[in-house]
Amino acid sequence: MTRHLLGIDAGNTVVKAVLFDLEGRVLARAALDGQSRQPQPGYVERDIAELWANAATVIRRCLDEAGAAGKDVIAIGTAGHGNGLYMLDREDQPLIGIQSIDNRAAGLAAELRASPAADALYPLCLQRPWPAQTATLLLWLKQNRPDLYARAGTAFLCKDALTLLLTGNRVSDFSDMSGAGLLRLPERRYNETLLAAYGLGDAAGLLPDLVESEATAGSVTARAADATGLVEGMPVAAGFFDIIASMIGAGVNTPGEAAIVAGTWSINQVVRETPLIDNTIFHASTWRPDRYVAVESSATSAVNLEWFVREFGGGHGPAAFEACNGLVASVAPHPELPLFLPFLFGASTHPDARGAFIGLAGWHGKAEMLHALYEGVVFEHRRHIERLRRAGAEITRASLSGGGSRSPVWCQIFADILDLPVTVTECQETGALGAAIAAGVAAGTFATLDDGIAAMVRQAAQYQPRTADRALVEARYRLYCGLAETMPEHWKRYREGA
Repeated sequence: MTRHLLGIDAGNTVVKAVLFDLEGRVLARAALDGQSRQPQPGYVERDIAELWANAATVIRRCLDEAGAAGKDVIAIGTAGHGNGLYMLDREDQPLIGIQSIDNRAAGLAAELRASPAADALYPLCLQRPWPAQTATLLLWLKQNRPDLYARAGTAFLCKDALTLLLTGNRVSDFSDMSGAGLLRLPERRYNETLLAAYGLGDAAGLLPDLVESEATAGSVTARAADATGLVEGMPVAAGFFDIIASMIGAGVNTPGEAAIVAGTWSINQVVRETPLIDNTIFHASTWRPDRYVAVESSATSAVNLEWFVREFGGGHGPAAFEACNGLVASVAPHPELPLFLPFLFGASTHPDARGAFIGLAGWHGKAEMLHALYEGVVFEHRRHIERLRRAGAEITRASLSGGGSRSPVWCQIFADILDLPVTVTECQETGALGAAIAAGVAAGTFATLDDGIAAMVRQAAQYQPRTADRALVEARYRLYCGLAETMPEHWKRYREGA
């Protein structure tokens, strides 16, 4: 009997379905770009109904591509971008989908961080308010869209909307809800004191039931089976916050290991047995009650290349990105190359920050600009990693996943700038693989997530840092850091029209 596992990975832009065998080999993959709406500057929304339709389409396409029937799949797992806010009414119909690159609540987040509430919140949830945090957005809606807030029946996350589509159940897992700032840690539970500190004492009824990531959240309904080609009754694992799914899919499960995701977001995370003692570091709970993931992140990674290719690349398929890699590889290191600040969607510490090419000269062309973009993205990853180290994290090796990991050129730049060995796994769809591993546990194929990792994750390549241009790399990184710290004040005046 054929036995496959299906992983769904829903990011801010693309929804993917990936079919795996029980050894982690990709049998088929299907993906669809979603359409984001930007009704005002700083607002980034998606249509939840479109998300559901796209998920159903990619599942059916994936099965068709593999020549597989629904009965060949033994379980399905989901992963989705964390934070943002997906809100349904009391009949489980879409109200609003806010993505994690939204910045509408920047002012509110700044007010909360400057208030006594911030000091009260961190000991409870190991986070401080930030613009696209689910809790902060929920408060923003309460204050600014009371009409929507009054109609709300459910507030949860991207992958939870997919679980509802598949099972009809209103649930979430601990990794996503802790990442959203809505769980008291280390207890991993909703808490009245925490909600009250956010000003959300009336929101407890909007939050879904919690289950472990690898536990069964429900089973595929007849309606979902008809839409997707899956079989009614198939178990659906609760799944993960996508950064945790990518970490599992990259085989990172031991304290001290770092997992880097170069996708829409720059995700830099390290597994811990205890939280870092630093109230600026974001933490999430993970697949075990005695594990934490300390995270430094911002929307500053491969999303910059997506923008560049979309606006200037003359296409958006694999050939366009491969052409970019070739151009970057053609550029020799030089101190007068331009620099790039990858802040098209703001910075984690400075919401007013904006992207910029700096140091352009008449002899620079597209290749030099792309080199600056690749380099600037990695410089910002390094700034995040250095914050983790200053807070007490020890990092000796890192795995790299996300869209950036598909480029050997970019992988080598990561190793050079981070001065770390960088590992890339055989399966590049680490988010979907992590979700599929959880599905394998839910189906009883694997006893634990660790067993699933051992069976399904394999290393493909390792990049060693080069030493030849170390002094130049360090000099350019110091220059970048100076610009990244001083420019936000100018962007603030720019936004104010001064």
